Amino acid sequence: MKALMWIPLLLGMGLAHAEPAPQPANPLAIVTQDGVALRAQARHSATPQAVLWQGENLEVRGRTLDYLQVYDHRIERAGFVRASEVRIVSMRPEDAPELLAVVRFLRDMPGSEALGVAYTAAYLKAAPGKAIDAEPFDALGVMAGRLAERASTNRSKSQEQSLSGQLEVVADYGVAIRSIDRNGRMRLCYDGDAFRRVMALDATAMQKATAALALTDPACVDPSLRPIQLTAFDTWRADLLARVPREGLPRYVQNRLHMRAASVWSAIAFEHTRSHEPAQQAASRAIDELAAVDTHTLVENDRDDYDDAVIRVGASRWAAEPLLKAGTGLHIVTAAGRPGETCIELLDSKHDEKTPLAQRCTYGTVWTSSARANAHGTALAMAVQPMTSWRELWLFHVVGKQWVIDVLPPADDDPQLGYLEFAGWVPGDRLMLAAREARVNGRFIHRFEIVDMVTLETTRQADKPSSLSPFYRYQDAIWRSQTVSLRD
Repeated sequence: MKALMWIPLLLGMGLAHAEPAPQPANPLAIVTQDGVALRAQARHSATPQAVLWQGENLEVRGRTLDYLQVYDHRIERAGFVRASEVRIVSMRPEDAPELLAVVRFLRDMPGSEALGVAYTAAYLKAAPGKAIDAEPFDALGVMAGRLAERASTNRSKSQEQSLSGQLEVVADYGVAIRSIDRNGRMRLCYDGDAFRRVMALDATAMQKATAALALTDPACVDPSLRPIQLTAFDTWRADLLARVPREGLPRYVQNRLHMRAASVWSAIAFEHTRSHEPAQQAASRAIDELAAVDTHTLVENDRDDYDDAVIRVGASRWAAEPLLKAGTGLHIVTAAGRPGETCIELLDSKHDEKTPLAQRCTYGTVWTSSARANAHGTALAMAVQPMTSWRELWLFHVVGKQWVIDVLPPADDDPQLGYLEFAGWVPGDRLMLAAREARVNGRFIHRFEIVDMVTLETTRQADKPSSLSPFYRYQDAIWRSQTVSLRD
């Protein structure tokens, strides 16, 4: 067995009864920096046989001057390394606290994740089973997740080799980092094994919060999950977040939990609607979680996450509203089309379902309660949601003597995160008020617009509705009471 291949073994045994593994015959050394040369002889001019990376564990078999004679079990090769480039570690139980102190130092040291994983492995190997609590697993999860994040966002050619080497090193310790292909972009994600251990142990509230936020990260949700699998996974995420005690947590951490829960519950609401299950409770929970965020205590780095949560909740918020009966004036009805399809028919007092004014089918979720007709009966706006975090505005209106159906998306491309919603009618037959929120090229937009229904162009826009006089005078009262776009 490799000297420090501990993770699968310890997790399988159960920590409560785990005993320290037998001590190796030879001492162990951990490589402390990247790009260490494993040489054929104990001199600097000797030919390098391999390049070693921080965190690599070596079996020490001797010493020659300032070089150690070692054997690397990962690459199955012997050689010499400078003694100053490695650190000999003790596996004796009485030395475990010293190893844990190093783990505590490296936990929050960017760039030293592989080294921190190695010291965590050494501590878990040296410490008696009854002495092991959630702390080393918390540190392991934080460091593994940060390494995956660094590798995913790296744009420096000079760091590619060292990051690749560190990923190989932590994989040798049993740390699983998987790749996710999301719209042609690869992202590395830690599988969260250590964080799941934290949730199962008697951990502190902060440790559980850290674990829950990492395990529910939307960026690491597998996009290949089928709808049934995704619903089950989101339900698991919601339960995980609910298990985190809030007492004693800093307010900014509570905000992060509320934002994540709001996003998860909004996804559950949409998934329940798609499967024809009751969704009102889930949608209301999402709105409540979002309302619980104290925007005055948001740290700067959490602003984007807050905007993300608002848009996700905004996209599915109609699930929280009760169904309304169709009126006798301009209104819509829905009927089943092909499998999975909903057909929308526009009717009025003179046109029934046999002779609709206009008709169109969609695979998206049709929020019938969102339908709003203008006073002249020449236009109707409604919300249609084709994806979990993407809601479009459908506009039925008269052009000339014909009824036309136009689809107004939240953004022109990259349909991932956004919503565009009706906010009111301006008297006449031409202008409509709308609120738009979306993430475009990594940047969030949040604005209020006056839309020309003839050209579908935005004639005026502002960051606040108070900056547009028509919003002050003509905004829809129901929209104002329900929307999440009006916030500080």
